[in-house]
Amino acid sequence: MGNTITKSEYDALQRKHLEVLSEMYPSIAAASTEIINLQAILNLPKGTEHVLSDIHGEADQFFHVLKNGSGAVRAKIDDEFGNSLCIRDKKQLATLIYYPAEKLDLIEKEEAELDDWYKITLHRLIQVCKRAASKYTRSKVRKALPKDFAYVIEELINEKEEFINKEAYYNGIIDTIIRIGRARAFIIQLCELIQRLVIDHLHIVGDIYDRGSGAVEILDHLMKYHSVDIQWGNHDLLWMGAASGQESCIANVIRICARYGNLETLEDDYGINLMPLANFALETYADDPCELFNVQYHGDSDALSRIEEQTEMKMHKAISVIQFKLEGQLIKRRPDFKMESRLLLDKINPEEGTVEVDGCTYKLLDTLFPTIIWSDPYQLSKEEEKVMNRLVQNFKNCEKLQRHIQFLFKSGSLYRCYNKNIYYHGCVPLNEDGSFREVYLRGKGYKGQALYDFIEQYVRKGYYLPESEAEEKTYGQDLTWFAWSNENSPVFGKEKMATFERYFLGEPEVQEERKDPYYRLIEDERVCEEICNNILREFKLNPEDGHIINGHMPVKLKKGESPIKGNGKLFIIDGGFSKAYQKTTGIAGYTLVYNSYGLKLVTHMPFESLERAIIEETDICEDICVVEKLLERQYVADTDNGQILKRKIGDLELLLKAYRNGELRENAEK
Repeated sequence: MGNTITKSEYDALQRKHLEVLSEMYPSIAAASTEIINLQAILNLPKGTEHVLSDIHGEADQFFHVLKNGSGAVRAKIDDEFGNSLCIRDKKQLATLIYYPAEKLDLIEKEEAELDDWYKITLHRLIQVCKRAASKYTRSKVRKALPKDFAYVIEELINEKEEFINKEAYYNGIIDTIIRIGRARAFIIQLCELIQRLVIDHLHIVGDIYDRGSGAVEILDHLMKYHSVDIQWGNHDLLWMGAASGQESCIANVIRICARYGNLETLEDDYGINLMPLANFALETYADDPCELFNVQYHGDSDALSRIEEQTEMKMHKAISVIQFKLEGQLIKRRPDFKMESRLLLDKINPEEGTVEVDGCTYKLLDTLFPTIIWSDPYQLSKEEEKVMNRLVQNFKNCEKLQRHIQFLFKSGSLYRCYNKNIYYHGCVPLNEDGSFREVYLRGKGYKGQALYDFIEQYVRKGYYLPESEAEEKTYGQDLTWFAWSNENSPVFGKEKMATFERYFLGEPEVQEERKDPYYRLIEDERVCEEICNNILREFKLNPEDGHIINGHMPVKLKKGESPIKGNGKLFIIDGGFSKAYQKTTGIAGYTLVYNSYGLKLVTHMPFESLERAIIEETDICEDICVVEKLLERQYVADTDNGQILKRKIGDLELLLKAYRNGELRENAEK
């Protein structure tokens, strides 16, 4: 009852709202023009959404998929030219749009009649650009135009060549561009504009960071992308926690970089000084071969000397031991995380060289632990403390890292409901019967959407709260680590993270990381559709036309797995973008394209090299499958943004009424 407002209070609030609106639209003419404009926009086709997941630092593959829009560019070429262009010409035009500067370098060397080629190509590019721009208002296209050629491109894509009065004008522009030596620059700008217009919005469903070395380059590009949202993956959250200064997250980040030969991301790209760790590792593990800590290089490992490789192995072991100690401290101070089973250092018998895991005793493959005090195994040595203090300061004070993490906070979230679909990285934690699992944190139970919202709120607190609010800030930082590795985390989805077991024990059964019931249940077609419907309803979406787009778990096509579940309700689009997964999956990832006609699932093959893509004009879109064709084409009016525009039209119509009935006075001077 206390929240109910009277009619007079409501009328006063509405009048105040209209007065604010009148500042922007001070006259009947201004309000009417905006209504007409917004109503027209509602009748434009829905923009194309492009969905990528689990990039894992693989920059070359990421950029290739982004440039071709998962086949969207080629589709525009096919739509525009049909059978009037041969396949060879279409492939060349598509490759030119993807890599204009590099492709031009080859063509300009090989083409005998270059001016003729320029003229033909410019006409073709302008036709493709016209088609790509046709979904948008002139105002939106104008904002996307490159500064150097904005006026010229606007003239070319808005003029109709068949009008005889304009034909000479149109051709004169192209001839002049060629004659004054601006064809190359113009083609490059036009190709980049086509890439920009083909995709209206980009979704990244988690894990930008991890094994590959290109995460920094990818984030630099995403920060400049015209429209993007990001659903945080467990690896993204790990880096976010590290940037906040959370020690366990920092140790995990460095360990993973060391494991996959990717320390240059930290040292070269972010400028984080790892020398204190290197010096400590060389001194402490001088006589230890650290054989269990081999580095899995994905780049050119031959370029490393044996000394460099041994140094990285020692760093790898040093930070791993530090990580296990720090995680043990965290588990002890956060009993509500319920992770006591992951306390393993105190289960080691140093005399016997064994460890007890889940009640069973196993022989350790490595028993050299020079920094562990067995009476208090989770205590850092003084030298380890010094190393961690330096690393915490380096991570917190790294300007470039902080810019990237702030972008992830600004553009990202744990989940996103957008145009009838929900996007999330891992899973909604479920019980064995398919019901939402209740997770108790700080004495209160959370499940479904509430669990996501609680974790996201505290992840943000862990980064943004001032040091003066230490209790809340520290809990938020620790909960970021929880999200990285806890069985009840929506972005992890496994019973445990068996890092210790994978390093120190040889038995496969103890290394197993059993998945959340979610992953078993979605493989059961008898129950999957109902589970999907429950999830959609939980996040306030309509099961009749909603979909779940899910990353995190690679789909093993080799084993006959399908990325489409629940009678087309659920799409798992992690198909192995990372090279590390491709032997298992048999492909190099899935992407999704959601345009005004429906949903397309695109299967990609590994990106072999930039040189092959340009010279041989190869594409990695192996298969484009229409998984849902809409009965009626979707328009802006059918989208979330369309609902916002409709509300704005309603407000403007009220403003128009207020002007006309004398409640508000026009202010023509504005």
